[in-house]
Amino acid sequence: MARIQSKLDELGLILPEPISLPPGVRLPFAKVNVRGDRAFVSGHGPQNPDGSLSTPFGKVGADVTVEEGYELARKTALSMLSSLKRELGDLDRITGWGRVFGMVNSAPGFTEQPAVINGFSDVIHNVFGPNVGRHARSAVGMAELPFGDGIAVEIEAEVLIE
Repeated sequence: MARIQSKLDELGLILPEPISLPPGVRLPFAKVNVRGDRAFVSGHGPQNPDGSLSTPFGKVGADVTVEEGYELARKTALSMLSSLKRELGDLDRITGWGRVFGMVNSAPGFTEQPAVINGFSDVIHNVFGPNVGRHARSAVGMAELPFGDGIAVEIEAEVLIE
């Protein structure tokens, strides 16, 4: 069995099915765009194992707690890993995480975006280890994020592959 899949199993982490989009939503772009030794990963949101969008929706700091946001960021990491696995065939092809850009649907005055996006970073570090999982990161607040009442977290990334 592949090393990364074994680590996911050991940690009890389940990669979700492909995203089930809300009716009328069209996404005319690649979730993962491979160019040479890099994979550019489009913005992902939190998903349940069946591929549906994970709740709660809304603004962190008003509708969603920091702790719930952290868990949603963890689910976003799994969503992204699922897309990478479908595109690459094997997560062991990832040789490094270059950059992560975390967006948090933030209530006015909310400033704990890094604490929310730590959920994503913690998953990546735990699954890939300190060398491959090490990444540069931004965690910023957004006025709105897509879908319904707005997903609470969206994250994009760039990874190095072989």
